[in-house]
Amino acid sequence: MLRVTINDQAYEFDEDVTILHALRTVGADAPTLCHDERLKPYGGCRLCIVQVHGHARPVTACDTCLADGMVINTHTPEIETLRRTLLKLIAHRYPADPLRQSPDKEFHRLIRTYGLEGELRGAADTALIDDSHPYIHVDMSQCIDCYRCIRICEEVQGQFVWQAWNRGDATRIRPDSRATFRESSCVGCGACVDTCPTGALEDKSLLTPDKPAAWTRTTCPYCGTGCEMEVGTRNERIIAVKPVLDAPVSKGHLCVKGRYAYDFVHADDRITTPMIRDNGAWKNASWQEAIAYTAERLQTIATRHDPDSIGILGSARATNEENYLAQKFARMALGTNNVDCCARVCHTPTAAAMKLMLGTGASTNSFDDIEQAHTILICGANPTENHPVVGARIKQAALRGVPLIVIDPRRIELADYAALHMALRPGTNVPLLNAMACAIVEEQLHDEVFLRERISGWPQFEEFIKQWTPEHTAVLCGVDANLIRQAARLYATNKPAMSFHGLGITEHTQGTEGVMCLVNLALLTGNIGKRGAGINPLRGQNNVQGAAHMGCDPGTLTGGISIKDGQSLFEKIWGAPLPVAAGLNLLQMMDAAAQGKLKALWAIGYDVLLTNADAHTTRQAMKSMELVIIQDMFLTETAKSFGSVFLPAASSFEKDGTFMNAERRIQRIRKAIPPPGQAKPDWEIICDIARAMGKGEFFEFQSAEDIWNEVRAVWAAGNGISYRRLEHGGLQWPCPTENHPGTQIMHTESFALDKQAALRRIDYRPTAEKVNEDFPFLLVTGRTLYQFNAGTMTLRTKNIVLRPCDVLDISPADAERLGLKNGERVKITSRYGDAELPINITPAVKKGELFATFHTPQVFLNNVTSAYRDRHVKTPEYKITAVRIEKTHEEKKPC
Repeated sequence: MLRVTINDQAYEFDEDVTILHALRTVGADAPTLCHDERLKPYGGCRLCIVQVHGHARPVTACDTCLADGMVINTHTPEIETLRRTLLKLIAHRYPADPLRQSPDKEFHRLIRTYGLEGELRGAADTALIDDSHPYIHVDMSQCIDCYRCIRICEEVQGQFVWQAWNRGDATRIRPDSRATFRESSCVGCGACVDTCPTGALEDKSLLTPDKPAAWTRTTCPYCGTGCEMEVGTRNERIIAVKPVLDAPVSKGHLCVKGRYAYDFVHADDRITTPMIRDNGAWKNASWQEAIAYTAERLQTIATRHDPDSIGILGSARATNEENYLAQKFARMALGTNNVDCCARVCHTPTAAAMKLMLGTGASTNSFDDIEQAHTILICGANPTENHPVVGARIKQAALRGVPLIVIDPRRIELADYAALHMALRPGTNVPLLNAMACAIVEEQLHDEVFLRERISGWPQFEEFIKQWTPEHTAVLCGVDANLIRQAARLYATNKPAMSFHGLGITEHTQGTEGVMCLVNLALLTGNIGKRGAGINPLRGQNNVQGAAHMGCDPGTLTGGISIKDGQSLFEKIWGAPLPVAAGLNLLQMMDAAAQGKLKALWAIGYDVLLTNADAHTTRQAMKSMELVIIQDMFLTETAKSFGSVFLPAASSFEKDGTFMNAERRIQRIRKAIPPPGQAKPDWEIICDIARAMGKGEFFEFQSAEDIWNEVRAVWAAGNGISYRRLEHGGLQWPCPTENHPGTQIMHTESFALDKQAALRRIDYRPTAEKVNEDFPFLLVTGRTLYQFNAGTMTLRTKNIVLRPCDVLDISPADAERLGLKNGERVKITSRYGDAELPINITPAVKKGELFATFHTPQVFLNNVTSAYRDRHVKTPEYKITAVRIEKTHEEKKPC
């Protein structure tokens, strides 16, 4: 401990802290303008100077380490005079108007504190105003050259947008475009706005006099990273969003969606009144009418046919509590295991593979392990676009010198920072990963101790993997054998090595087996059960991990336990027998509907028609149903075509509950504004319908916390996670008791089911989807930074300015051969359907391959995708479709 004196008071501190940190800890702060806790100490503004006994001159507190015996004074007359002089030098060219318009800015508060209002002699300059960006206002007449925007863009986002041009008094901070801000490489994260101490960079939403009257801490409704945010509200509207500085996951950072794409909650076309379809037309109804109609129709269908003629779909956008009730409703109110969620079409292969091999179908490590990893493997994921805050952390690791191995057919952004990029042929994940395993075994790079103590099946695996030499596999994968060997050596020897994967590995006919091959690599090399390592799926939606884990899966109950293993406990807690007949997953529900066996579907926050692959088959299945219940915020494509009753739901900003992120962290969401009109939280709607069906005894809940406490009762690994504990930040399960700290790293001593895990011998089974003369291109589908999945939320925000439409990425060589120009509209046709969209010519895709996003209903890309599915869990093969390209001369625009 360091013993120091601050302003005549004695204190003790840990080592390795700065003077500024010590001052703020004890409430004896020093002013700063260039300092931000998210950034490296800089010492540029010098306002944090303090007097340290024995030093001839004042020292800057932000970048001076505390030393034992220091005697520090923070506000001597000499120090205050120096600070006032420094502020006067900055103030002389600063305009006076911003002080009145935004009095709470850091610089403005200091000007008032030191009585320097009369020193503001600068003038506004319209030439320095740039409003080209849809979210961010730039006025460089208010810039004080603190360089915080430059540094946060470099040190947190890694984008290098803001740059200092010229020197001395001629220094000007400008975007890298040397033109408008909109033309720069900015990705809209808003970090520069968040750190700016003046009004030089400001959210446009805060330029009006109506500033937020209240701030509410909650969790982002977009991807599975689980960033925490402060939501600023006024008059029941969201005015602004800013990051939570002490958030364990996002660490004071957000992406363009989390920070800015919230206007969907106030969209003009939001449905806020229950509706029932009558003679083909939607008609408004009261909640009493809508609940009675829904309950009566469900009971009639269950009686006329049987409970298994009904399916329930939970939602990745709903809370853990609401998904828990959705599956409980299916099993208790209806008596069926026909319950699923959108995990089926994305990461169910991950959960199945990891549960089979490791005993738990969830991430083994934490995002904080990124900073501990010596090597990072990214397979079939594009983090900087789809999980931007995680992507930024990975990019920062690469900038520090941590080698990246990127496995992706496209040259994604992180490939530019990677030590190795293996641009494999789509659909060859299994042979490529087998080839890496072969190289590791062949070159004796496997972890002998780990294999001996923690692994079974080694002799059989060693014999099996010999056939998958990199030289044999190179032609199949389209990756040079030497590159495969380099990747294997790096992953096996530069440990700890951390693996991240996404839908580029799961959305294949061998998706489950592809993840198993990744697990094999971790087991072979001992890259599991330790800091900076493990197998870590990047979950696509905010609560897709939670939806499945709460039991929205036909084969498992809450906590991922099988129905057989959990039957006794759940029947005891619920007070009634569970249905035991095998349930249907989402894709099996569609098959059963097409066969006339599934008569009703309740889709909670899920646009089935727009989301499912092979949309033609989905349409035919939906046509066969007698009842389609839509519970959502907007009239989805499913609702437009097939909805029978519409139940308007609250957004996550309008209710309480919890989400579960990709690293197993349970976090609170909190109500910031009331739901509009008659919209209700999903859990209230489910309880209302259960009561109307005479099943209210199983749904006697008065709050989200009541539901969560029942979740804890049936889920041993989450029993210690109470709302009280979550008030102080999220917790990672397993967390079995209220004094347990949560689990950052899984499988440290043993695996969930046993001390040892078995290596799996995975043969390659190529997809039946092939290119030929009629369909010569291989299409891969995926997401983009500015839009989100089915576009329900982001297409109703200004993100459409940044990305207005789905586009088709095509290589320069293919575009030239076909005579296509950038932005030209084309028609792509597969064996299953067609879609029209503009092209984007880019070297990121290889010749013969295409990439398209799937967010825009007007394009409806899933008209094109195939009917092939993962052979274990039925996840559609979104990543491989053979297509052809044709020019179209129609005037109609697709977006």
